[in-house]
Amino acid sequence: MKTSNERSIAAITHLSSLSQYIIPFGNYIFPLLLWTTNKEKSNFVDHHGKQTLNFQLSILLYSLLFIIIAVPTFLIWLFKIIQQLELEHHSVEFHEVFTTQNITGMVLVGFVAAVLLIALKLAEFFLILYAAYKAADGEYYKYPLTINFIK
Repeated sequence: MKTSNERSIAAITHLSSLSQYIIPFGNYIFPLLLWTTNKEKSNFVDHHGKQTLNFQLSILLYSLLFIIIAVPTFLIWLFKIIQQLELEHHSVEFHEVFTTQNITGMVLVGFVAAVLLIALKLAEFFLILYAAYKAADGEYYKYPLTINFIK
């Protein structure tokens, strides 16, 4: 049976990831501090600290992948539209930008990547809350789709 202190520290380790919304890189700094100061005292806290950091690193990797796909495809599409409008020498109208001729498969890939990035960030928020709840209950929790960087 895990002690109340172990469960609290494990839950706080997960919740400290939410500091990213206030402090840049807080989702790495605070869980790392909590984990390194308490990992020798409890296997339970050690497990949850590793899970928190592995999850945050995995989210970073997935986010960078989606951004690397979405941003260049959007910029390439935007430059093509600007170039096309400059060649035709007429004013820019909104309905002319979003035609079936201008929306290509590449744009759709970029749009899907942007939607997946938003879904990923929403899932991250709720998974952090769920993991903190499981840790407070004294259960071992493993985030889904997490790469084990720290073993």
